[in-house]
Amino acid sequence: MSIDYADNPSTGYVISWWIWLQPLKWRKHTAVIMETRSNEESTDESEHFASILPSEVQHLVKEDESEEEPKLKYERLSNGVTEILQKDAASCMTVHEKFLALGTHYGKVYLLDVQGNITQKFDVSPVKINQISLDESGEHMGVCSEDGKVQVFGLYSAEEFHETFDCPIKIVAVHPHFVRSHFKQFVTGGKKLLLYERGWMNRWKPSVLHEGEGNIRNVKWRGHLIAWANNMGVKILDMISKQRITNVPRDDISLRPDMYPCSLCWKDNLTLIIGWGNSVKVCSVKERHASEMRDLPNRYVEIVFQFDTEFYISGLAPLCDQLVILSYVKEISEKTEVECCARPRLDIVQPLPESCEEISSDALTVRGFQENECRDYHLEYSEGESLFYIISPRDVVVAKERDQDDHIDWLLEKKKYEEALMAAEISQKTIKKHKILDIGLAYINHLVEKGDYDLAARKCQKILGKNTELWEFEVYKFKEIGQLKAISRYLPRRDPVLKPLIYEMVLHEFLESDYEGFATLIKEWPGDLYNNTIIVQAVVDHLKKDPQNRTLLRTLAELYTYDQRYGRALEIYLTLRHKDVFQLIHKHNLFSSIRDKIVLLMDFDSEKAVDMLLDNEDKISIDRVVEELENRPELQHVYLHKLFKRDHHKGQRYHEKQISLYAEYDRPNLLPFLRDSTHCPLEKALEICQQRNFVEETVYLLSRMGNSRSALKMIMEELQDVDKAIEFAKEQDDGELWEDLILYSIDKPPFITGLLNNIGTHVDPILLIHRIKEGMEIPNLRDSLVKILQDYNLQISTVQFCNICSAKHRGPGSAMLEMKK
Repeated sequence: MSIDYADNPSTGYVISWWIWLQPLKWRKHTAVIMETRSNEESTDESEHFASILPSEVQHLVKEDESEEEPKLKYERLSNGVTEILQKDAASCMTVHEKFLALGTHYGKVYLLDVQGNITQKFDVSPVKINQISLDESGEHMGVCSEDGKVQVFGLYSAEEFHETFDCPIKIVAVHPHFVRSHFKQFVTGGKKLLLYERGWMNRWKPSVLHEGEGNIRNVKWRGHLIAWANNMGVKILDMISKQRITNVPRDDISLRPDMYPCSLCWKDNLTLIIGWGNSVKVCSVKERHASEMRDLPNRYVEIVFQFDTEFYISGLAPLCDQLVILSYVKEISEKTEVECCARPRLDIVQPLPESCEEISSDALTVRGFQENECRDYHLEYSEGESLFYIISPRDVVVAKERDQDDHIDWLLEKKKYEEALMAAEISQKTIKKHKILDIGLAYINHLVEKGDYDLAARKCQKILGKNTELWEFEVYKFKEIGQLKAISRYLPRRDPVLKPLIYEMVLHEFLESDYEGFATLIKEWPGDLYNNTIIVQAVVDHLKKDPQNRTLLRTLAELYTYDQRYGRALEIYLTLRHKDVFQLIHKHNLFSSIRDKIVLLMDFDSEKAVDMLLDNEDKISIDRVVEELENRPELQHVYLHKLFKRDHHKGQRYHEKQISLYAEYDRPNLLPFLRDSTHCPLEKALEICQQRNFVEETVYLLSRMGNSRSALKMIMEELQDVDKAIEFAKEQDDGELWEDLILYSIDKPPFITGLLNNIGTHVDPILLIHRIKEGMEIPNLRDSLVKILQDYNLQISTVQFCNICSAKHRGPGSAMLEMKK
């Protein structure tokens, strides 16, 4: 993407936009430096960047789903540089960690601070400065110019060397450690590569390092290695052995070396990066094994990476394991269909063995790019700071790696607020421009604008934290847009607590439109967050319109509970038959309030009510409960029955009453009650049971009162159950009862069968057999007689083997024994 600025009579800026669509091999994204102009040249350097895109460009950017965050950010070097380039043009620049040195076409050398302010000026020559070289200390500088002048001098000393050659000197390089006395060396390049060394009597002695292959175009000195480029290629000289260790030939010999000069850059003491034409080579200097030396240099060069670029290289620099490449670009004009100069490109690429991967690509709008050639651009960098300087005749642009603040800026620009917030939290100790709270507030505003009110409200918890002023501000903002409900669930309830008015405002909002939501908040919020009296009155007012609304009634009861008006709460709970009524009574000891509400409690849940009343007899007596339930005998029975189960004696005064209650409401438990109670009047019980024709209960009572014959008669006549009659006779163990049973059964064959099967061990069966009428058919007679004989044999065996039995008088079955004899 490219941006161009022309004159605008109204604003001083006209923005004419166009999209540079020439295909790029590995393009991922494009960042832009914008050119500002006023009339022919603008002197206003206040704007380094701009971010407003016209609608057509915005549309294209939005469609580029693969757009990624830029790696670099840019700004123009202004201040003194602006003044210089208004009247002059930059020809070269070198960078030291402490300052910059800028050479111009009018033969001036300026020392600048990193903001571009002029600190010192040197008038070196009336013509173009070709190159400036600094030693590592920044105390000595070498300068060469187009008129053949070479100067090497101390910036802080009187040390100086002057020489004028009969041809333009394109390059100069001082020894990196020139400040040391035994390294007073520098090289110059015109038609020859000359080494100057200071010797005896401080005289400078030149020696030829190389000649015969055309002009020396570039030179870079690092440690003990000097690399230079001439018309044929790149050479490296080892200053220790004074041996040339490599020759890297130029690939594209069709390009004029003066128009498309070679770019050299040492990544470290042993790695040289070469860019020439559209070719990049990364060379590694290595030690040769002793066995391989013979007549060869002790070092050699291996090309570890080699690849071609789309455009012509104007400069390059290392960035960790990646490369920064400044490219000169030409394109076909859409209007004239003539090839013209386009904006230069700054690419970051990852070298691969035979290719590269583009990481980022930025088209830079530098001043006067339309008139620039490949040789007019230079790329210098500051080691350790990742600062890259793009130098052109009319502009100097600084590129630097984006920091975390820049990263957050980009995320915010892309509306990636969640990621921006996370990035700020992670880097909160290092970011300088951004504050976590500001990002968070912007995020909330963004979500609100999107209409994602719930998420916006949820984020308030984390972003606003304990800041009550911001909380209250956000609540009012949500109220203005009609979204108080959205934020209600996330309002703080403890540490911090907001003003009561805030909570009351939210409650009123729900009360007007959502009773269930209102009830939920009342249940979840502590009662001290708001003025309870105000909310109670509001609920009462709404109940006047809808008095039977169970939700409002339930909520009003809870409000009364918060206000410690338990009696009113209890009345509502009982009316609603609410499950929490018993918990309320227990929790707040409301037994004095329920003495006249026992029937209501029993109607609601008799089991819980009875348990509660019995557990708290000391607070509500048994007599009071029975009295309250007098008109509800069925509930009275439930209470007295549970009391009797717990203790047979506590409610003894009510046992007579209980006979009627059991008879009426719970007959299955009447007989167990009659058996277990020792305080029950038998005559009254017998009267009630006879009135209701309760045979089993009557039989029990007659037997308990000693009237066993009447009881047996009732079993036989009313129940006609021979088994029960026999069982009853066995329990009483009375001979007269057996006689009555035999007499009653003698004309009833089923009864005779039952007696034959069970009588043998209690009554002599002969007494029954003699009385059976001849010819009477008796069911299962044979089986019954077999059983009698078995019982008899068992008795005989017992008598024979038991001394006690044999000593007794004749017992049951003796008549049978005589018959056998």
